[in-house]
Amino acid sequence: MKPLAGVKVLDLSRVLAGPWCTQLLADLGAEVVKVERPSSGDDTRHWGPPWHGEGDRRVAAYFLSCNRGKRSAAIDFAQPDGAALVRKLAAEADVLVENFRVGGLAKFGLDAASLRAANPRLVYASITGFGQDGPYADRAGYDFMIQAMGGLMSITGRPDGEPGGGPMRVGVAVADLFTGMYTAVAVLAALFRREKTGEGAHIDMALLDTQLAVLANQASNFLVSGEDPPRQGNTHPNIVPYQPFEAADRPLVIAVGNDRQFARLAELSGHPEWASDPRFATNSARVANRDEIVGLVAEAIRAQPAAYWFDRLEAAGIPAGPINRISEAIADVQAQHRHMVRTIAGVPMVGSPVRIDGERSDSDLPPPALGEHTDEILKQLGLGASDLARLRDLDVIGA
Repeated sequence: MKPLAGVKVLDLSRVLAGPWCTQLLADLGAEVVKVERPSSGDDTRHWGPPWHGEGDRRVAAYFLSCNRGKRSAAIDFAQPDGAALVRKLAAEADVLVENFRVGGLAKFGLDAASLRAANPRLVYASITGFGQDGPYADRAGYDFMIQAMGGLMSITGRPDGEPGGGPMRVGVAVADLFTGMYTAVAVLAALFRREKTGEGAHIDMALLDTQLAVLANQASNFLVSGEDPPRQGNTHPNIVPYQPFEAADRPLVIAVGNDRQFARLAELSGHPEWASDPRFATNSARVANRDEIVGLVAEAIRAQPAAYWFDRLEAAGIPAGPINRISEAIADVQAQHRHMVRTIAGVPMVGSPVRIDGERSDSDLPPPALGEHTDEILKQLGLGASDLARLRDLDVIGA
């Protein structure tokens, strides 16, 4: 039995942060019903190319990345009959996840206060750009702008003055992804508390809050020093050497995390004296003399091919690895051994990284077609064939 077996999740979210949260809950065993707008559905269904499938079954790869394990009900809750159906689903749910603008669901009677009044055990999670209060609460928020506003772009990319220098966004929507994960953690905590109190909760998650939180050591560096951390490209602000180096044939990353590892690297490089040199003996000294020690290590590394260094660095316990393309990362023997890529009903996907007691914890349900389970879900609410036909004629439900 998966940990969340029996937990019912109503997913009113779209795009990435909310769907990432609910996919994780589905992977852990929750029953997730994704409510989508008839005829169009989640925005990301149309964010291609690339596409998977043909004709009516064609869907963007983006959508597939974050909607495994869910059933889809196409319901137009802008119509009173549709809102009534969603309220019935919420009355039976343990968790609801939504990412509408602040107050956007109140006019449909789908806000936290209304639904928790009818179902006090409901854990209602709201995801917005800036939170439920504050001067920016009414603003829309997308990952790119949050990476910019939240400081992440200021520390990502090459320094000013270098070729290609300037602020850069991260290659995936990390503000969305981290917010989805934090929301899932908050949902699990609220469910745990509910077991003791019987009461649900209203969870308020903001992309900007999350972005600030995951600045981690960089934010702490600023708070302690009072100085904005600079962009450093592929180097580390607090550890040296911790960056790519060019071997004789291709680049590799070497990540020296402590002085013992540096002493081993110095020996492998043919210069054991580096480890006793006061300029390099400690990490703080190496940070102060970054350019000098990086230049010396770089000279040693470029003398041999990458394979030579991988073998010796691994034997010495010094973290190192190639700079892989996604195709190479997926094909890596470790990723293959861990079965991180799987196919569900013909859909290729990266699986969940969660393992519990040696078992994978991801869902065997493929991402749903729009409205694929509408009738099935509504019949479970007690609606009959005539009810479904009437609602379909009124365009309240689709598929």
